[in-house]
Amino acid sequence: MAKLKGPLMSLGASQKLANTLVFFPWKGINCVREYVVPSNPKTADQLTQRGYLTTMVAAIHSAQARAANFLTSDDQVAYSALAAAKGKIMTWFNQACKLGIDCLVAGKGYTVYSDGLISDTDKDDFRCQIYVNDDGVTQVADGKFYLGTSKTNLIHSETAFVTAGVSIQLLGGAGFSGLTAGTKYYWQFRPDSADPCEGADSGIYHATAT
Repeated sequence: MAKLKGPLMSLGASQKLANTLVFFPWKGINCVREYVVPSNPKTADQLTQRGYLTTMVAAIHSAQARAANFLTSDDQVAYSALAAAKGKIMTWFNQACKLGIDCLVAGKGYTVYSDGLISDTDKDDFRCQIYVNDDGVTQVADGKFYLGTSKTNLIHSETAFVTAGVSIQLLGGAGFSGLTAGTKYYWQFRPDSADPCEGADSGIYHATAT
């Protein structure tokens, strides 16, 4: 990519020249590169992958548009926290898409999570709850909530109560116990390894025990 001064004897230039060169500004610099038509062979694999992406984008938008228990800014922060815990630099949206696409590629069901919250912050009955958005066919059946004092150290787990296609929660008396009041805890839901939605993990949320 060439850098120019006074391109085409002007103060700036943009767009293409006779399908040979493309002039454009980049970070305040006048540049030029060869005009290239991107290849788009539309192979079966490419179309399948694009179909997965279309499915996940629609699922996320559907979760955001729910009348109740919709995908909130807290859910977005949670997906971003998961990306950070994995050492990835990506937006919450891309992280949510990637989780679903990876599941679909593996022949599993996707799930977009929304309205994740702590229904009770009691240090001896700390209860997580989250809502699911899936295809209505392949749904989470079994899984656990994981808890820890950092995003990368979720070492405690409790079996979740799953209402298929609706919500996942810890019931009263079945929450995390023995926590320290005033301490921030991070939590996440993950389907079990044999679950039809294995890999469709939630983002990583946080709350302080009382």
